[in-house]
Order: sequence, then structure tokens, then C-alpha cells
Amino acid sequence: MTSGETPRIGPHDFAGLDAGPVDTSQHDLAQWERVVDAIIYLLGKKGVMKDVAEFRRHIEDLGPDVYERLSYYERWAASAAATCVEAGVVTREELDARAAEIAKRSEAS
Repeated sequence: MTSGETPRIGPHDFAGLDAGPVDTSQHDLAQWERVVDAIIYLLGKKGVMKDVAEFRRHIEDLGPDVYERLSYYERWAASAAATCVEAGVVTREELDARAAEIAKRSEAS
């Protein structure tokens, strides 16, 4: 960043802003949340995700509208997907096709 340049502020950056009270209540994780947590761990363990900064960058890149709409673990899942696409593990088209398949199966049940 050069002198006089305004720093980029993402949707996650509430520094100094009144964001309301913090919900500190605990909840039991849903099975899919546990799976996302395990996927993030494995991406790091297998070297697909290089470091936490990469994970965070993908969450910050979601944009304000998506960031606000997604839950905590949905953001993690989006970061995992972006990491896998960036690393060449899977293509965006393959992910979209699989998501459409799952949505169709879900609608049928």
C-alpha cells in the first residue's frame, strides 16, 4: 500500500463499529459443521491449504453480501471450496455440478 492509499476494509472488519452484542452461547455442532471442520483440518494436513492466511483470504474475498448471508461454517465451506479450486484439486464446474446434484436430491426428498 502506498502513502495516501485507503486500506481495504472487508465485510469482516468491524473495528470501531458498533456491531451489537456478541452471542457467546454455545450450540452443538451439526454433522455438516463437523465435516467442514474436518475438511479444513485435512486440507492443511495434506498441504492443499498452505496456511491460515490463505483460509482467511478466501473468507474475506466473499464480499459483503455473501459474507453477511452465510453462517460461520458456511464461510468455512466456501473457503475450502475456493482453496480446492485454486489448488487445482477440483474445478468450479465440477463443484457447481455436484452442488446442483445434491440440491436436486434434496428437493426430491
